[in-house]
Order: sequence, then C-alpha cells, then structure tokens
Amino acid sequence: MSNVVIKVENLGKQYRLGSVGTGTISHDLNRYWAKIRGKEDPYLKIGDTNDRSKKGDSDFVWSLKDINFEVKQGEVLGIIGKNGAGKSTLLKILSRVTGPTIGDIKVKGRIASLLEVGTGFHPELTGRENIYLNGAILGMTKQEIRSKFDEIVDFSGVERYIDTPVKRYSSGMYVRLAFAVAAHLEPEILIVDEVLAVGDMEFQNKCLGKMKDVSLNSGRTVLFVSHNMSAIKQLCNRCLFLKNGQLIDNGEPSKIVDSYLFEGMNKKGERIISPGTIKILDLLEMTSVKVTNSKNEIVTDFDITEEIAIHVEYSVKKEKYSYSVHIYVKNNVGDVLFVAMDNKYSPFNLVPNPTGKYSEILRIPKNFLNEGTYSIEALICPFPTTVESLNCTLDFALSFSIVDNHNPIGSRGTWIREWPNSLVRPDFSWEVTKIS
Repeated sequence: MSNVVIKVENLGKQYRLGSVGTGTISHDLNRYWAKIRGKEDPYLKIGDTNDRSKKGDSDFVWSLKDINFEVKQGEVLGIIGKNGAGKSTLLKILSRVTGPTIGDIKVKGRIASLLEVGTGFHPELTGRENIYLNGAILGMTKQEIRSKFDEIVDFSGVERYIDTPVKRYSSGMYVRLAFAVAAHLEPEILIVDEVLAVGDMEFQNKCLGKMKDVSLNSGRTVLFVSHNMSAIKQLCNRCLFLKNGQLIDNGEPSKIVDSYLFEGMNKKGERIISPGTIKILDLLEMTSVKVTNSKNEIVTDFDITEEIAIHVEYSVKKEKYSYSVHIYVKNNVGDVLFVAMDNKYSPFNLVPNPTGKYSEILRIPKNFLNEGTYSIEALICPFPTTVESLNCTLDFALSFSIVDNHNPIGSRGTWIREWPNSLVRPDFSWEVTKIS
C-alpha cells in the first residue's frame, strides 16, 4: 500500500428495513446454501438505492454501494453529502463499528474515532478514567497516556470536572473531552463526524486548528465529515461527495463543494414567477428574474472574463410609491458578497412609478467574481415607506457558476497556479514607479 493508509474497494452495506439481521430463517438458509455452493449471496442482487425521499419496491436498501477510494498518509479527507447519504455508515465501517456487506477495506495504522457524542466513554467513569481507558483501547501504555494527560485536559477546558463521572457532563463538555483524547493520543488515523457542531464557535475553531496541525506537522491522516462547507474548504485537501449511498465525485474540495451545493440550487437561468406569488399588496408584482451573458443568452455558466447581466422584471399596478430594486449576490455557503441597489430615487425626490411593466438590469463586470457558484436574491423596496412587510422579496431566485477556462496561463497575465481562494478577484489597475 506504500503511503496509502486506507484503501476501499467495491464497498457496499445493505440493510433490511424494519428487521434486525436478515429477518427470517428462510433468508438465513438461502444465504448459507449459496455460500457453501460458492455462489453469490442472492440478496445482494436486489435492493433499492438509499433515496430516503421516495418509497421503494424492496425491503432491502443499499446504504452504501460500489464505493472505491484511497487515502494517503497525511491527507485530510472531507466527506460531504445530504443527511442519509451514507457518510456516517462509511465512517462506522472504517472504524470497525459495523462490517461491510460486500467489498474490501485495508487500513494501516491505529484509528481513533469521534462518531457521536461520548463515543468510547463509559458514563460511570470520570473524565480522568476515560482518558486512560481510551488510551488503553488505542494500545498505548500508561506512561504514554500520562505524558499527554495535562495537554489533553488543557485542550478540553474541563479541568474542573475531570474527576466527575462523564454522565454528568453536558453534550458540549463530552465533545470537548472526547476530541481532546482522540486528537492527542496519537492515532495514525483520526475520524471525526459532525459532532464538532455541538461545541461552541471558539472550540470548533480550536479543533479545526488542531486537525490541521495533526495532519501537517505529525503526518497523520484525518477523515472529516461536516455540513460546514467553509470548514471543509479550509481544512481538507481532498473531498468525497456521497449521494444516496453512492460516490458521486472525488477531488479538490472547492470544486466538490460547489458541485454539492449547486445540486440544491435552481439551475435555470430564468425564473418565471407565478402570478400573484411575489407582490406588494395590489401595488406591485415581480414577474421574472434571469441571468444573461454579453450576447443576451440565458445561461448559468460564465467564463471569468464574461460580463454577467441580472434582469429583474416587475409590473406596477398602482401609482403610489417609487421603487428600488436590490440584488443580493451570495457565495455557495450563503455569505452575502455584496448588495447592489439601483438608487435611481433620491430621498428628496421621490416620484411615484407610473403604472406599467419595468425591466432593470444589473451588470457585474468581467474579471470581478472568483471561480465558484453564486446565488441571487432579488428584492424590490418601496419608498418613502419603511414598512418592512411591504418589501417584495424572492429568496434564492437563481444561481450561476463562474469558471476560469484560461488555466494554466490564467486570466491575469502570467499567473500559472490556481488563483487564491478569495471571494472576488477584481482586475484593478496598478501603477509602478521606479523611485531610485
């Protein structure tokens, strides 16, 4: 396996809904009879994919199916996907909590797992006793554990309660101590599920820093499952995308995260709004939002050197207010990059809009946004009223993506590497002067 510490080949995990084990003696006998004849398990040929949103035709469900990947020493591998995609099942199989139905797994090194709050802790034992218990499970000597003890307690921040049974800990205290133990007792492979979300923001940042340190400075491998896409992009150097128990994509984190988030977005370049859906009383109604390129074509994919035009159309029913269109542009984790307002009306010159149909266009200049996936929120605000309920808002109206098709040379002169992971990459003008 050379420097490969985890190798997964044709991995599958099948469950029978509503049953423990195979469910019936007849199924057990059928499986046994197939096995002694050297035949394949007959129940592996049936079963639905793990789509929790649909009713299936079979009692057998593939929680994981045909999973293949490798993890090298020192890698931080992110695993993302919706709830029920098979992420936790995969980690439980790798941690040997449960076994696969089919496939092979080869692991080189000791594994420490943090799959749920209190994993591996005995509730009746104190925090101190559980540290030694977990260390012993990992194969460490008492002396090795003792040498790390103070560091573990200091990192966890639960020193005052270290001699209290952990059954009296809060969920946050549980996770603090459990992560401190898993990270400091020097396993070759550290597996962390979504449990860090239980901790406060300060502790989450502390954990992310520790995992990065464990990988970069200690050469240990980390498998990290999270719904925090910013953490995935910040920490991981590779990412897996699971959907309905199957491996959809595997590669560079920012591209995999974009692919995952783009699935949940409206991929159409135009949104025709149903009559009466987005309106301000009987005064104004938003009718459509669309994005176009410089050729006025409705598209969702733009080259970084293209101008992006966002069109908002609305209809004024009664001449009462003046209206201002606001466009919110957000990145793929929901952060607002900027808000653009047409500002055509001054607070001192509020002329009501005459009745009729209107179209307003926001043009985002080329070479401004970085590569990635973006969403649009459209809002129409009446003036001079300040009544918030009179705003006309279309949340998550559309999405579009930007790619740089000019690598490896890049669209900025002679830059030959991947562009830094910034939110924007504007093409500012520079002035160079030789002063001596």
